[in-house]
Amino acid sequence: MTETIIATAIVERENAARERALHTDYSHLGEQLDRRGIAIDAVRDKVAAFHVAVPSWGVGTGGTRFARFPGPGEPRDIFDKIEDCAVVNQLTRATPTVSLHIPWDKADPNRLRQAASRFGLGFDAMNSNTFSDAQDQRLSYKFGSLSHADAAVRRQAVEHNLECIEIGRTVGSKALTVWIGDGSNFPGQVNFARAFERYLDAMREIYAGLPEDWRLFTEHKMYEPAFYSTVVQDWGTNYIIARELGERAFCLVDLGHHAPNVNIEMIVSRLIQFGKLGGFHFNDSKYGDDDLDAGSVDPYRLFLVFNELVDAELAGAKGFDPAHMLDQSHNVTDPIESLMLSAVEVQRAYAQALLVDRAALRGFQETNDALMATQALKAAFRTDVEPILAMARLERGGAIDPVAAYRESGYRARVAAERPAVASGGGGIV
Repeated sequence: MTETIIATAIVERENAARERALHTDYSHLGEQLDRRGIAIDAVRDKVAAFHVAVPSWGVGTGGTRFARFPGPGEPRDIFDKIEDCAVVNQLTRATPTVSLHIPWDKADPNRLRQAASRFGLGFDAMNSNTFSDAQDQRLSYKFGSLSHADAAVRRQAVEHNLECIEIGRTVGSKALTVWIGDGSNFPGQVNFARAFERYLDAMREIYAGLPEDWRLFTEHKMYEPAFYSTVVQDWGTNYIIARELGERAFCLVDLGHHAPNVNIEMIVSRLIQFGKLGGFHFNDSKYGDDDLDAGSVDPYRLFLVFNELVDAELAGAKGFDPAHMLDQSHNVTDPIESLMLSAVEVQRAYAQALLVDRAALRGFQETNDALMATQALKAAFRTDVEPILAMARLERGGAIDPVAAYRESGYRARVAAERPAVASGGGGIV
């Protein structure tokens, strides 16, 4: 029996006030879907089985390059973070794994595993950090890490990634995500080809250190912290890296790491088609890599991404097994509430994509009926699947309304009384 952070009685009381209405709404939606040849219980079961990992850094208040405004009850260490992550999963039943970031979350791996197991949590992909300098770090990453001109800096960065793998082996992770901030801010600052070759050589060493049952995810980002050039700047370069490294290397797609108006769902399709889609960092953006809550700005784009994923799932695409993780961190909301809602929005997009009439869509595509093809997608997107999501949570012991149950529990006020207040400081994420 795993422990719960929020009293079960509170969740049960909140659910009791909403359960009758939920059953009515679920029955009504079921009748609608039945007329479309869709079994609502089958969709509910798929949604219940769909999980997304929570980033450890997401439970702390994030920030921008300019400022960070800590909230009450900030986690003091990774063990506080695990407790906050447990709350997200307890109420949503959608986030049973935590993604660690080293060195931010560095601790005795056995203690980490024991702390997570108390709440029935596991660990998702490990994340290395060579984009900022850790305390007491011997060499600086100011001018790069895995692509640095100095072989000693590259060696330090490689060793850090290998350490992340060793920590991951102990806690039960099966993947390593590598994102670097390497690049340049001035024309001529670096030689593009030499920097990329140094990066590939360093990544080959990391790849060689992977356990046989692990995967390596590389992540591209168009800009920031380097603003003139970035070593891994787009999905094409990312695909080259995965192809060069080997069959256990894959591309990770962060929804915020693209130029404005880029067709992200088409990138997803291409990577699936050539067997190199590793997974996702789900968030949302308005201008760039904003790390906003998933589905908060453009829920239709999130749905279109999942339309490609469901299409591949139903087609039995070879090697199709994407990892799913949230990646968000911002200033103005309670991070636990934001993570809960983002997990729900990801499940919502999945549920909506399951409702697409694929036979009709294919027919419209084959006959060049552009209007009806897009309407086939819109019909699924416009369907209110909230009763499906809520029923999936209820039947797995979660909350019909996670945010309402969370607020009723008083969890934030309680941890604020236990954890020392954090002074406002500079910019950046936790």
